[in-house]
Amino acid sequence: MKFKYVYGPVPSRRLGRSLGVNPIPFKTCNYSCVYCQLGRTAHLINERRDFFSKEEILSEIKQAIKIHEGDIDYITFVGEGEPTLYKSLGWLIKEVKKIASLPVAVITNGALLYREDVREELLPAEVVMPSLDAAKEHTFRRLNRPHRDLDIENIIQGMVQFRNIFKGQLWVEIMLVRGINDTEKELLAIKEALEKIRPDRIYINVPIRPPAEKWVEIPDEEALVRAHSILGDVFIIARKEVGSFDTRGFSNLEDAILSITRRHPMRRSQIRDTLQRYGEENFEEIIDRLIKEGKLRKIEYRGDTFYIVSEARMGERRR
Repeated sequence: MKFKYVYGPVPSRRLGRSLGVNPIPFKTCNYSCVYCQLGRTAHLINERRDFFSKEEILSEIKQAIKIHEGDIDYITFVGEGEPTLYKSLGWLIKEVKKIASLPVAVITNGALLYREDVREELLPAEVVMPSLDAAKEHTFRRLNRPHRDLDIENIIQGMVQFRNIFKGQLWVEIMLVRGINDTEKELLAIKEALEKIRPDRIYINVPIRPPAEKWVEIPDEEALVRAHSILGDVFIIARKEVGSFDTRGFSNLEDAILSITRRHPMRRSQIRDTLQRYGEENFEEIIDRLIKEGKLRKIEYRGDTFYIVSEARMGERRR
């Protein structure tokens, strides 16, 4: 059996053991964020579609829940692009709630929350995590490089409207990039927007994995202190996630590694630990073969070696 839409469980710094569900083709999104760990967006769209069969996706979810029973903390709709672009996302969430007592999370850029249908579809989830990296239009376009039909004021208003009707946990994520949105001026604008949105939690992330554009840098300690001071009670995620990745449900370990790295670049140590967990000691041989076959790509970043699928379009060093 080879899963096409489901992967993991993977270790998540916020959600524990997360079973990922991907209803979106690789790098199909309405943003092309400079820091994206999967590279530049290949298909920049803002139209909702059913890219894949909703019944096939649900069938895989059912199989994965059975295989990983007792080892899942959240079923998480995330994907290789923006999950709310999947037109039947609401149907999938409702069906998952019928077959499992596990909590559902949706990790989204939040861009489509200005749409009433998207807001309604996300209501059954226990956790929704939209991003808000900027509250000024110029910074928003520089950092997130959105579809031309999007503007930050509508997006913020959509989050406010969703907060007013959503009974679950709303966790807003902010990715700080050095020299772009980590200044006092930018952080004060974000704070003003957050005061309107009223999230239950605020997470500050930094690009700890290889970004789409090589010029992207992690903010210094002073900037993180400034963000904490301005934004108040926040969770700063600046450390690496720990733990191995679950590869059960795949016909072989190579397919598992390729499936995971389509959604989540893996450090060398993570691939080693994951393969050794299943009795595979020759992890270097597997990695080398996948690279030679043009399926896997090696990237050095901040003293670590990462691996990602070869389709990822990573930029050159320019700004």
